[in-house]
Amino acid sequence: MSQEITLSVIKADVGGWVGHSAMHPELERAAREVLSEGKQRGILVDYHVTHCGDDLELIMTHTRGVEHRDVHELAWRAFERATEAARDLKLYGAGQDLLSDAFSGNVRGMGPGVAEMTFVERKSETIVIFLADKTSPGAWNLPLFRMFADPFNTAGLVISPTLHHGFRFEVHDVRENKRIILDCPEEMYDLLIFIGAPSRYNIKAVYSRATGEIAAVSSTDRLSLIAGRYVGKDDPVCIVRCQSQFPAVGEVLEPFAFPHVVEGWMRGSHHGPLMPVSQREARPSRFDGPPRVIALGFQLAEGRLIGPVDLFDDPSFDLARRQANLIAGYLRRHGPFEPHRLPMEEMEYTTLPDVMSRLADRMEPLDGRQPLTQPAPQPEMDVD
Repeated sequence: MSQEITLSVIKADVGGWVGHSAMHPELERAAREVLSEGKQRGILVDYHVTHCGDDLELIMTHTRGVEHRDVHELAWRAFERATEAARDLKLYGAGQDLLSDAFSGNVRGMGPGVAEMTFVERKSETIVIFLADKTSPGAWNLPLFRMFADPFNTAGLVISPTLHHGFRFEVHDVRENKRIILDCPEEMYDLLIFIGAPSRYNIKAVYSRATGEIAAVSSTDRLSLIAGRYVGKDDPVCIVRCQSQFPAVGEVLEPFAFPHVVEGWMRGSHHGPLMPVSQREARPSRFDGPPRVIALGFQLAEGRLIGPVDLFDDPSFDLARRQANLIAGYLRRHGPFEPHRLPMEEMEYTTLPDVMSRLADRMEPLDGRQPLTQPAPQPEMDVD
């Protein structure tokens, strides 16, 4: 296929089935109806509607490029129709990720998470799409680094001529709305300075230095920064191209054998292990977690989505799941203390401003004095 194809993955939480745990089939059905209409009208080449936890996931192929109005409007209408179904069923948080009442050109900045890439389809185009629930975009930093820069994970960086040239990383500062481009392996240490702080710096995209082609792209949309308040965790998505000049499928999946600790979990305000699971097990319920990730594999054939294969539905990830449960139990025992709870400045839900306002007149400057100026009063005791 010599024509460029665009792969768009757009997600939104538009209603949870039993709290924040799962997706009701009626919401997927409503979204499929809209995307089917879009395919009939020639907007889409193909589509696949699915879910991860309580997030509705739209996987679409088309020839219109990234951020195209028609494609994004189609996704928005799918979310709106699914929201109507969620309200009819009185599902939890119906339409919570839709931060606007009307579509305004594309869905960026309107609540849904977006990952898109455009490329010329190869003779054999292998794609893995990662979908996560109860976490934030920074969750992809460590896995993407290991896929594309760590030779202890990706043997191809050492022994494959096309991978040996390394990869280029596009990192976004999600607070200052800036980006920086870094080349690996030469600038690996500089890259780690940034991506080791995943609450602020997120890997947006990765490119092959041998060919210049895009290798991976993630969503970096932060709902709390868009809305100015907590409206739900970001639950990011990520697209990774595999094989040939890119890491093999096994090298792309291998980083998730280590359930690394990410932000999210209950009320988006805790640290927890990212558990790789099959799609049927992506129903986080223990303290609304722990955070989950699924991996869906596709082959593209003239833009048609051949799949998916549920890649984490594999006993080789059983140990990672057991480790994640152990880590989850250890962190839960900290209760409201860090490091289970996020630092104050990172918490999505916090009563700190209210508490500080209420107790402001009781906060006294020390001015070099001892904290207590007099002993605490002692209770009176009867003496015979």
